[in-house]
Amino acid sequence: MPPNPNQIPKTKNISPLLADFSLLMVALSWGATFTIVKTAIEDLPPFPFLAIRFALAFLTLAPFLWLKRQAINKKTALKGLLLGFFLFAGYATQTIGLQYTTASNAGFITGLSIVIVPLLVAIHQRKLPPKAITAGALTATIGLALLSIGDNFSVNSGDPIVLTCAFFYALHIFFVGRFAPGLDATVLTAFQLLMASALNGVCTLLFPQPQFAFTPYVWFGLFITAVFCTSLAFLIQTKMQQFTSASHTAIIFAAEPVFAALFAFLLAGELLSLRGYIGAALVLAGILLAELSSIKKNPLPKPQAAAKLEGANQRKAKA
Repeated sequence: MPPNPNQIPKTKNISPLLADFSLLMVALSWGATFTIVKTAIEDLPPFPFLAIRFALAFLTLAPFLWLKRQAINKKTALKGLLLGFFLFAGYATQTIGLQYTTASNAGFITGLSIVIVPLLVAIHQRKLPPKAITAGALTATIGLALLSIGDNFSVNSGDPIVLTCAFFYALHIFFVGRFAPGLDATVLTAFQLLMASALNGVCTLLFPQPQFAFTPYVWFGLFITAVFCTSLAFLIQTKMQQFTSASHTAIIFAAEPVFAALFAFLLAGELLSLRGYIGAALVLAGILLAELSSIKKNPLPKPQAAAKLEGANQRKAKA
C-alpha cells in the first residue's frame, strides 16, 4: 500500500510542529536569497545558473551520499530522478513564462500550488481535506493575491505557462510526501538534484543564451543558493516531509514571498503597500490555521506522550 501523502507519520525524535518549523526555515532561506538570485542572473542566465547551482548542490551532498551508498538502489534512484524532473519543470516553465507575463502575475500564479497540493491529496485519498487545511490554503491564497498582484492585473500569454509551473511544484511537494517515508532522504535528495542539474544543462545547450560572465557576485550567488537554498533546503524538505503532510508543506512554503518582502526591506529598503502588509498577514494567518490541525491531532510529541503515560502507570502501580 503506497504511503499516504497527507498522513503525519509518527516518530520518536521529530514532532510534526518541529518539522513544519524546519520547512518554514526553508521558505525563509528561499525568500532571503531572492534578491541575490535576481542580481546574479543578470550576469549568468537562468538555465546555466540553475545547472551549476544544482550541480554544486549535488557535489555538496556527494560525500554524504558515499556514506549512504548502501541505501542506493534502483527504486530510490528512479523516484529521486522523477522528483528532479518535477523540480526542473517547475523552474523551467516559470522562467519561460516570466518572459510573457509580469512578475506580480507569476508570483501569484506560482503560489497557487498552495491550493493544488490539497486537491491532489483529496483526489488521492478520495475525501475532502481537513477544514483547517482548506481554510489555511484559501486564506494564504488570498494573502498571496494581495501581496503579489498589482493594481492593473491582466491575463497575459505567459500566465498559462506559469500555471503549469505551479502544477509541477505541487507535484514535487505531493510526491516527496509519498516517496520520503521509508527511503533515505540523502539519496532521494541527491538524485533529484542530479536530474535537475542535468536537464538545466541540456536546456543551456539547446536554447540560445545571451552573453554571460562569471563575476565574483555570480559565484557568491551560486555558492549561497547551492549550499544553503538547494542542497540543505531540499534535504530538509525531503526529510521533514516524513513527519508532516504535503498540504502543510505547500501552505508553509507560501511564506517565501513574505520573507522575500521582509529581506527586500532589510537589504534594499523596499517598502510594501498597505495591501501588501495585509496580504503578508493573511499568508501567515493561513499557515497558523493549517497548524491547528497538527496541534489538534498531535497535542504532545510522541516522546512526551510516552513519558506522560509512563508516569501515570507508575502512579497507578504505587497506588
